Amino acid sequence: MITVDDALEKLLALAAPLEVEEVPLRAAAGRTLARAVTARRDQPPFSAAAMDGYAIAADPPTGDRLAVVGEAAAGHGFDGSVGPGEAVRIFTGAPVPANATRVIIQEDTARDGDTITLTANPGQRRHVRAMGADFRVGDRLEAPRVLSPSDVALLAAMNIDTVPVTRRPEVAIIATGDELVQPGEDPGPDQIIASNSYGLAALIESLGATARLLPIARDTHAALQAVFDMADGADLVLTIGGASVGDHDLVGSALADRGMDRAFYKVAMRPGKPLMAGRLGPAALIGLPGNPVSAMVCGHVFVAPVVRAMLGQTATLPTPEPRPLAVPLPANGPRQHYLRARTTEAGVAPFDTQDSSLLSVLSQADCLIVQPADDPGRPAGTAVPVLPL
Repeated sequence: MITVDDALEKLLALAAPLEVEEVPLRAAAGRTLARAVTARRDQPPFSAAAMDGYAIAADPPTGDRLAVVGEAAAGHGFDGSVGPGEAVRIFTGAPVPANATRVIIQEDTARDGDTITLTANPGQRRHVRAMGADFRVGDRLEAPRVLSPSDVALLAAMNIDTVPVTRRPEVAIIATGDELVQPGEDPGPDQIIASNSYGLAALIESLGATARLLPIARDTHAALQAVFDMADGADLVLTIGGASVGDHDLVGSALADRGMDRAFYKVAMRPGKPLMAGRLGPAALIGLPGNPVSAMVCGHVFVAPVVRAMLGQTATLPTPEPRPLAVPLPANGPRQHYLRARTTEAGVAPFDTQDSSLLSVLSQADCLIVQPADDPGRPAGTAVPVLPL
């Protein structure tokens, strides 16, 4: 049995960034930028009006009268220049005419025909967005990064129409056990609904990977091998259940028959002790416990970092943040404990029951308190490491 940190190190050794592909800008949101991209133009590409008003060439005093000699609108600039005693009617986003040094906002003027009178001191603000004030040709958006909607807007402004991103990892998910049926089916008297695979698929897809739900593998070597065949081509294979040491836990031996190179088995944590990992041909493999909460906690702690590593992201490991305890935390045993908890005004509070079969508790939790092995216990108010969910 190894520690959580050792397990993470061994898992990340199984995961390498996948190849780069080009996608249209419209499909780039949520993808991982694989290499830096550079702006193809300045933004703004010209000095532009920041307000509606009048472009002028000097700093005239209040009461001055200026002749309006033209108009500039967004997409329709004024071809001439502005001289002394002249003004050009201008609208937000329009190019500032040649020789103009500022825009007088329309609220500070009174217009009579083709003449304006300055009715207020315009102050120091010039209401001009300088050419290249946002970015210049050659400025870079660095990689890796998960592209947000704001990033997509920036890429569009940079005139980038195709984006280099890391290929989405394909994750094959295999639930195992005679006791399982799919949601919507009628379970027999000794059966339960397969829930883990659906929760893990949702987690995986939220991370930017593609989840492939395979049929439930029944508790025979032949059935397991048939479903393993369906996982061919996946970058990561997840098995759920059957990795312990009971008479009906056949996953480990079935994988051994396929030549899996095992990296470790069993982790000093709860929930999630019967965790297995290795390499199955070109694919990384993680064998998750069958208890629903155990599988989901291991998904957050172990599967998510592997997916992030395959996407080429740098912040792969779960990073706990300190939060105060709302209630005392009792002493822990020899395994690192991930307690389902909720955030209150007084701090984080673990749920009274931590049974690894209770999905209703996990659904209410917004974080996991990470309690180290052999922790002596903590009084209320003590800062503890917490993983947000």
